Amino acid sequence: MQTWTPASWHDVPAAQQPEWPDLAALEQALKQLSAVPPLVFAGEARQLTTALGEVAAGNAFLLQAGDCAESFHDFSADNIRDKLRVILQMAVVLTYGAGVPVVKLGRIAGQFAKPRSSATERIGDRELPSFRGHIINDDAPTLEARTPDPQRLLAAYHQSASTLNLLRAFVKGGFADLSQVHVWNQQFVSTSGEGQRYEQIAGEIDRALRFMRACGIHLSDEAALQQVDFWTSHEALLLPYEEALTRRDSLTGDWYDCSAHLLWIGERTREPGGAHVRFLEGVRNPLGVKLGPTSTPDEVLALCERLNPDRTPGRLTLVARMGAGRVAEALPPLLAAVRESGHPVVWACDPMHGNTFSSAGGRKTRHFEDVMAEIGGFFTAHAAEGTWPGGIHVELTGDDVTECLGGAEDISEDQLNLRYTTTCDPRLNARQSLDLAFRVAEYLRR
Repeated sequence: MQTWTPASWHDVPAAQQPEWPDLAALEQALKQLSAVPPLVFAGEARQLTTALGEVAAGNAFLLQAGDCAESFHDFSADNIRDKLRVILQMAVVLTYGAGVPVVKLGRIAGQFAKPRSSATERIGDRELPSFRGHIINDDAPTLEARTPDPQRLLAAYHQSASTLNLLRAFVKGGFADLSQVHVWNQQFVSTSGEGQRYEQIAGEIDRALRFMRACGIHLSDEAALQQVDFWTSHEALLLPYEEALTRRDSLTGDWYDCSAHLLWIGERTREPGGAHVRFLEGVRNPLGVKLGPTSTPDEVLALCERLNPDRTPGRLTLVARMGAGRVAEALPPLLAAVRESGHPVVWACDPMHGNTFSSAGGRKTRHFEDVMAEIGGFFTAHAAEGTWPGGIHVELTGDDVTECLGGAEDISEDQLNLRYTTTCDPRLNARQSLDLAFRVAEYLRR
C-alpha cells in the first residue's frame, strides 16, 4: 500500500466503465474535477468510521437508504427534504421501538451511476447503448441521449454539492429537531395505518420531552435532540470520477475519496483483483461491499483482507443481497467464516436487489413481502450464528410512487403505471418504508 496512488487502478481490468467517444473531452472534465473543492472532508469520514465501529460491536444499527439512482431531471429542495424526512421517520421508529442508536446513511449526493448487465438494450425496434445513470448518459431512447458525455461528470458534482449543502442545513439547522417528529409525517403517510402508528410514537416522544422540561432539564442545551449526523454514500462505480475527487488529508497524509463519506463496491465489481477493489483499498473512507448469493467464504475473506488489513472496526460493511429464496442457505457460511476470522465487520441486509423481477406489463418491480422475507432470513441467520444483524440498505423515495408491489396499500401490478417514476430500479414509497421500519424494529426487539 506504500506504492498506492489514486491512479493505481489503471493497472488492472476495470469492469462497468463506459466507452467515452471523446477522450480529450473526458480528460478536460476530469482535470476540472481534480481542481474543485472536496464534497466531504476526511474528518467527517473518520467520524463515520467510529460510528460504524459501534455498529460492528453490536451497540448501534445502520440505516442506509435513498434513491436507486439520483436524477438530473427530478432534482429539487422538496425532493431532498421528503427523502430525508422518511429516513428520519424510519430512524425514530427503529431507535424508539428497538432501543438502539441508529447511524443514518443516505444513498444521496452522488448515487448517479448504475451497473448494467449489458452494454446495449433494445427499445422497440432499436438497439441503443444502455442507460448507465445521469452522470454518464440520459435515459431518453435516442442515440444522442445515450452517448456518454463527460460534461455530465461536472453536472453530477455540482448537483451533489447543492444536495449536500441543503442536507447539512436540514440536519443541523432545526429540521431534524426531535420536537419536529409530528411535522415529519407527510399528509399521504399520516392518513395510513403506518402513519398513525408513527403518530403514537411521536406523541410519546413529545410527552417525554415535556416531562424533561418540567423537571428543569434544559433541552436547548442538548444538541443530540436538535440535530443529527447524516452521512452520504454511493456506489464507487465510475472510477475516473472517484479518482478525480480523491484528496490527501493535510492532517494525516492519508488519501480520502471526497465524493462521499462511504463508498461501496457492487456485486458486479467486487473481484478482489479488480480495479474497484484496487482503488478503494487505498482510500481511508469507510467502505461497503455487496455480496450476492454466489459469494463464497474464501472470496469474502479475501475482500476483508484487501479492504481492511488492519481490522479497523467500522472500516468495512458487508452488504448481503441474496434474495428471499437464497438467504437462508447462502448467508450462514459467510457469517461463520467472517466471525471465525475475527474481522470486525458491519453486516447489513440489502433486501431489494435480489428480489427484482419484471411484471406482466414489463415493469421492473419488487414485492414488499419478498423484501421482508429476506430481512427475516437475515435476522434468523444472525441469530443462529451468534452475530449482530447490523443494518439494512434499502432503496426508497419520499414520493407517493407505485413501484413496488404489496405493502399495507397492497399495490397490484395494474397500479404500477400510476406513479412509476424511477430512472432505474423500483423503490419503496414512504408508507412501505415506514411499515418496513416498524417490522425491523420488531425483529430487533426479539
